[in-house]
Amino acid sequence: MITIGQVAAYAGVTIKAVRHYHERGLLEEPPRDSSGYRRYSAGHAIALIKIKTLADAGVPLARIKELLAADPKRFRDAMKEIDRTLQAKADEIRQTRGRIAQLGAGDRLFVSIDVADYLDKLVEIGVSQRQVQMERDGWILMQSVSPKQAAIWIAEKRRLLKDPEFRAFYLAYDAAFGWSPDDKRLEALARRAERWLAKQSRKHKSRSSEMQDRAVAQLLARSASVSSPAWDRLREISFEVKSRAPRAR
Repeated sequence: MITIGQVAAYAGVTIKAVRHYHERGLLEEPPRDSSGYRRYSAGHAIALIKIKTLADAGVPLARIKELLAADPKRFRDAMKEIDRTLQAKADEIRQTRGRIAQLGAGDRLFVSIDVADYLDKLVEIGVSQRQVQMERDGWILMQSVSPKQAAIWIAEKRRLLKDPEFRAFYLAYDAAFGWSPDDKRLEALARRAERWLAKQSRKHKSRSSEMQDRAVAQLLARSASVSSPAWDRLREISFEVKSRAPRAR
């Protein structure tokens, strides 16, 4: 006859675990000796080892008592069922880990691969983090509201970004965020944008030209929720320059 501490040590569990198994009805409680202590037998140690083995294998405690009393066929069937359950949980954990990995990748999680690559390209050419974040927020909303249109637009924006002149204009617009609204460079920037649009309109007719016009309009409108007196003034000048420009007949 051995003590609770000894039987726990033999099975590789804690005394607290032994008491918990008693409470769950998994392990029979031995009688107490004249001193009031429980005295365990080899049979208790064997039963405890079985319980621990099943628990370590992932068998729920609620099923262990049933399995200890089951015949070999019933035991095998139950273990197959438990294995399927554990496999489903393992698949769920892998999916969760995949989502966590995506979250670890940051903002690529919330946009399409094309948009993510486009945003990475903006960073590469030197666009500010502020502007990249504004673009990202806009694409997140656009892809949710109109995914088909967003796919068309991002294809166009990626094409435009290959144009050195457009990249230069984009960087200049980004830098203008902190300018004074009275800065003379704003007028020059607005005229530069209008000349670029006019040239693109001559190169690419109809839908393509319209898409380029929208792309720049989008660039200007994207700052609506961001406070920049220079950008506010730049929009005003751009509209003035556009209204004064001769219309093609």
